[in-house]
Amino acid sequence: MGMFSKWKSAPVEARMSDSLRERMQAAAKAPFTFAQYHPGEGEMIGYSDYSYWGSTFRAFLKNRVALTLFCVLLALLLFTFIQPTLPGQYPANLIINHPITQIQMSNIAPSLTTVKTRVEAGTELIVTPYEDERWSAVSNVLASLKAREQFTVLEYGDFYCYVEINGQRGYVKNDFTTKLKLPEDYTQTPYTARSNFPIKLYSSPADCTNNGDALFVETRYLDMDGDHAVTNAACALRILPSTAPFLFGTNNLGQDLWAMVWSGTRTSLFIGFIVAVIEAFTGIVVGVLWGYVRRLDRLLTAVYNVVDNVPTTIVLVLISYIMRPGVGTLIFAMCLTGWVGMARFIRNQIVIIRDRDYNLASRCLGTSTLCIITRNLLPYLVSVITLRMALAIPGAIGSEVFITYIGLGLPVSTPSLGNLINTGRKLISTSQSYQLVFPTIVLSIITISFYLIGNAFADAADPKNHV
Repeated sequence: MGMFSKWKSAPVEARMSDSLRERMQAAAKAPFTFAQYHPGEGEMIGYSDYSYWGSTFRAFLKNRVALTLFCVLLALLLFTFIQPTLPGQYPANLIINHPITQIQMSNIAPSLTTVKTRVEAGTELIVTPYEDERWSAVSNVLASLKAREQFTVLEYGDFYCYVEINGQRGYVKNDFTTKLKLPEDYTQTPYTARSNFPIKLYSSPADCTNNGDALFVETRYLDMDGDHAVTNAACALRILPSTAPFLFGTNNLGQDLWAMVWSGTRTSLFIGFIVAVIEAFTGIVVGVLWGYVRRLDRLLTAVYNVVDNVPTTIVLVLISYIMRPGVGTLIFAMCLTGWVGMARFIRNQIVIIRDRDYNLASRCLGTSTLCIITRNLLPYLVSVITLRMALAIPGAIGSEVFITYIGLGLPVSTPSLGNLINTGRKLISTSQSYQLVFPTIVLSIITISFYLIGNAFADAADPKNHV
């Protein structure tokens, strides 16, 4: 205890180790410096890397359904511009005629190829001169027989009968359309027969034509002798001297429906985007002034009551009837009253947040009205504005379809989804119903995609959903 008391009563320096004592002496010799204050670094204490738009896009990208539909919609939009530049595409308004007969290629069913039929090597064909040396127009029609014209059946077949008429021999179809008048024992040949309808005499037991028109084959497959030829290998006979197919078929005018659909989609989307932008801009400006500037409330309310009480359908019909049909007329008619809904909605939202504390503080500090509107009010409405714009695009396309449906829309020479659907609806119960199916599918994809994408982006833009 005596030694402990003696050590405890010793000076502090005596109780330190040599190394600690040296460090303290070195520190005492160094001059003191004042800590520097930086306002920017001081702000870092409460710094957050939160970004409104960054958080919005991150939230949107988590919605896989909306993201997938966005990619589909973007690909569809890009394809409407890329499609005309692809090889083997027909112009949208081109009426495609048969190169030999000049008959319109009407109501051809959708197909992935232009091949109509295939023939084996050794098939006899009749060649018609064609300007392109690579292709030759061919058929196997030897003659056309009038209704009730008599001929001699040399061999009877279930599908084709081998006959002779005026010294010329060939094959005629034995089917319902031919309705051959046969004796009771039709297997005992030869005998005389006739048809109630006009029929064709073929050089081979096959129909190597497209509804009576010549087909086309690459010349390298033919061994020609004047107007006659024999195939030197199995080959394909095509409806046109081209490998470009009618993927969506053709309409009653002989126009390629594939090109018409994409050209019409491009036109309808253009109308939809322009109408949505004009309606949004006008509705936002009027709605913000209506809701924030109290002196304008009574005036704009009266304007709203007048415009809103006139049915939109009547306005569309009257404007389309009075003015010349065209894209500009449709856009003007839709925008004339389309902004009203957006303006009313924006006005109601502005009234809710107009007198909140941060807006009162901005006014007390002398902040300009324009700055309050752009900095305090509009960012709060991003989500709802986005949603209404996304819904305005398919809405405008739907209005275009309706106006065309009642006969006051775009002229027939301007392809649009409205024109195509209006034409296709008349054929819904026929074999040409595909003319309604394809434009309707494209319109459905656009409408559903915009609706789901708009809802998803509106939810993502809501700060309540940000983490």
